[in-house]
Amino acid sequence: MIEGAARRVAFFGGSFDPPHLGHLAVARAARAALQLDAILFAPVGAQPLKPQGSTASFDDRLRMTELAISGEPGLEVSCIDAPDPAGHPNYTLDTLHRLRAFFPTDASLFCLMGADSFLSLGQWHGAAEVPFAATLVVASRPGQSLADLESSLPEGVSIADSEPPDLPMGAGTELISYALRNRAGKTAAFHLLPGLDVEISASEIRRQIRSAAAERELLPPAVARYIHEHGLYQ
Repeated sequence: MIEGAARRVAFFGGSFDPPHLGHLAVARAARAALQLDAILFAPVGAQPLKPQGSTASFDDRLRMTELAISGEPGLEVSCIDAPDPAGHPNYTLDTLHRLRAFFPTDASLFCLMGADSFLSLGQWHGAAEVPFAATLVVASRPGQSLADLESSLPEGVSIADSEPPDLPMGAGTELISYALRNRAGKTAAFHLLPGLDVEISASEIRRQIRSAAAERELLPPAVARYIHEHGLYQ
């Protein structure tokens, strides 16, 4: 994991089953908009909301993620969400707390996710605490309304009337910022990356691979080669 002085770091967790160009598009946009020093791609060991598990093994997903981001400045792979030895599910809130303890107190920690993940946020373990453990950055779908997003916030968390804290932002990348408030009156920034047309479904990619009709342009070439060489998703 990255070390050193205070940095602007985003946690990007997910199954990455497989990692695809949509994931890269989201990471690149967030890196540019928020001037992030690093984005940690963290394949999850056991996704609590997917009890059936991932299709590919954790080791395969980890290796594919390494291949997908190879050569991308500021993108790194993290094993912080590796399978728990005791078999317990991985909870994002616990992971964010571990990351917060690892970095200096003045480091800025973000939690990056796509719209699909955000729409299930209310079902997460400790959901109401997640936005206050790390600043949420959500890649919203083109044309998605704020009302749709607000309805997905955890119980007890709402969009506040106040302005979000000022943060350095990159030029040329659209970002919409709000402030969230919980019942105790605590506020946290909440950022949207609007209009990212990255509607690429990992389940659809797996289906295409099984039917021998995979659109390779949806995958980084190195990931497509790895899938073929290891006979994944057949």
